[in-house]
Amino acid sequence: MIPNVINRRTLIAALAAAPALSTLGAAVGSTPASAADQYPSNTALYADPGLVEGVDYGRRYRRHLIDDQSPQGRPAFIRTTVVAPHGGGIEGGTSELCLAVAGYHPADLAPTPAAGPVHDFWMFEGLRPSNNSALHVTSTHCDDTVVRAMCSGSLNVLSLHGCTTGQAGLEAGARAVLVGGLNSTFRQYLMEEFGAAGIRAVTASGEEGIAGISPENICNRSMLGAGVQLELTTELRVAMFAPGKNTRADRAANTLPLFWSFATAVRTAIQRLEATQPIL
Repeated sequence: MIPNVINRRTLIAALAAAPALSTLGAAVGSTPASAADQYPSNTALYADPGLVEGVDYGRRYRRHLIDDQSPQGRPAFIRTTVVAPHGGGIEGGTSELCLAVAGYHPADLAPTPAAGPVHDFWMFEGLRPSNNSALHVTSTHCDDTVVRAMCSGSLNVLSLHGCTTGQAGLEAGARAVLVGGLNSTFRQYLMEEFGAAGIRAVTASGEEGIAGISPENICNRSMLGAGVQLELTTELRVAMFAPGKNTRADRAANTLPLFWSFATAVRTAIQRLEATQPIL
């Protein structure tokens, strides 16, 4: 369980412990890259002279300014970062969900809902017309310096992914989300909110790729060393967009009610979690 009250001393201790967690994971044997992964890390992918950023892949992120220059006031602390490490054409629908969960409409980036709140976000996207799966870098090897800095500066990290029913261990055609990661409180709130929204949610178990239980996983690289990984089946993601519009070019402007029900459920769980995390 994550402590309800986090003071400055606790935060400092958590930050100091974060490198130790990473070292421990490496010492006992890091999760190997998927056999299907062509690149062992984001760094290796970025260094490939055969790839062009903006053509083969893209990166989008937003870190909100915190400007505290007044001794009388204190600005809001951005507690949560939402990430989509395999967005665009790699795991379809995760870029759009990343934006919506962060508080932005995926079509025009307008604050949605207008009253907020908004969260920081980062995504890596495949931009090719085909063969985007070759750009997949497993989450334990996600070493983009921006996303690592954002996650290490956040109390909470939520990572969005896509999977097949076979990978999830579910029956063919299942519309479901698997909830994994090391933050048990966050997982509980998500399971409850998905249930209230009528969305089938399953506790992730088994291998790291689905369960998100390695300290090296980008979702667990938060201040607290724990976050959440959501794996959405293909069938669930397809049902979130208008028929015939489930493409990278069309998805953002053709979302269905299920898309917004999912985003709202996640945002509500984040609000519940953040309410237990006052910064003293």
